[in-house]
Amino acid sequence: MWAMEADEAAERIARRLEDYDFTGRIADLPYRPVAPGLKSAAVLVPLVWHPDGATVLFTRRTDHLSSHPGQVSFPGGKMEAGDGSAEAAALREAREETGLAESSVRVLGRLPDYVTVTGYVVAPVVGMLRPPLALAPEPGEVAEVFEVPLPLLLDQAAYSRHDYVRDGAAGQYLALEWRRHTIWGATAAMLWMLADALA
Repeated sequence: MWAMEADEAAERIARRLEDYDFTGRIADLPYRPVAPGLKSAAVLVPLVWHPDGATVLFTRRTDHLSSHPGQVSFPGGKMEAGDGSAEAAALREAREETGLAESSVRVLGRLPDYVTVTGYVVAPVVGMLRPPLALAPEPGEVAEVFEVPLPLLLDQAAYSRHDYVRDGAAGQYLALEWRRHTIWGATAAMLWMLADALA
């Protein structure tokens, strides 16, 4: 029964992602348009379908990394020449960072590309996982792997907006608190898009 419910949920989510029209929602989100010269990246948005409720899997980066140390993020990174697609890049990066086998992920679709303040255009690939998960986090990159209940992340009222100034330019970012973790920036913005797509 649970496997059947997971399959039905996967099909519903895939349809929502395919039909999602973000153009009318840009004003509701801290958003930068795609422009020439940006570096390409992809992340996996992993929905974990437990029998007692769905969650989203995150990583917390180690504190010694030169890029985004200690931040909560999705598994992912820069696209490489041999990847062939954003989906392939997201699955490869998830395997390298967490030990998650590509074959254990059911890819459901993609959210709109998101441009970061650091000059990347990120393709968020949404996938479904069924526990138990055989994870082996890369200790040089990943300090922690944890899950957050999906209903919390789908509540757009749970997101707060914060002002910042970077290189003399003002902007905003979203943030969400869960226990001792703060999910913010591009990761929170992509979650907001997921919530909007599945509303």
